[in-house]
Amino acid sequence: MHRYWLFTSTTYGTWLPGDRRGFVSNVGDKAGSWVRHNLPSTPVDEHMEGLEGYARKNLKGKPIYLHKEQAEIILAQLQETAEYRKWDLLAVAIMANHFHIVVRVKGDPDPNTLLRDFKSYASRALNRKWGKPESETWWTESGSKRKLPNEEAVRQAIEYVRNQQSALLVWIAGERGRKPPV
Repeated sequence: MHRYWLFTSTTYGTWLPGDRRGFVSNVGDKAGSWVRHNLPSTPVDEHMEGLEGYARKNLKGKPIYLHKEQAEIILAQLQETAEYRKWDLLAVAIMANHFHIVVRVKGDPDPNTLLRDFKSYASRALNRKWGKPESETWWTESGSKRKLPNEEAVRQAIEYVRNQQSALLVWIAGERGRKPPV
């Protein structure tokens, strides 16, 4: 059995809870429970000025915006991590303030572990070249983990990654002379 995932993570301080562009984070509902509005094709939470202000005030360093050379190092590390873990990296888009990854894995491992490994090893690669950032992290905590239930969902996720606006780089397995996953 294989499982497919679309992962998204933002760089530190660039897309805060309460952001006016909309955001995905835990928020309280009318019943007093915590919810996360993170289902594909459904609305995300709208601007919450107080929450955004609180998050901005509590930043431990400047927001991190990636540049092209960093994106290239991140991609190389994502590919190395996937190869070492025997995961099939299908698509990657890296923008200045976030990334998207489509990946196929054997079995049903915890998606938190998969995303953590991608981010952790990418951080190590960035730290080697640029040192640790003031915030001590390149990424926001956690990230979006969307299970892709069928081939059509995988195809749509890859197209979503392919069509990212203002991408520093986009990589699709099997394109531009790259070998597709086995």
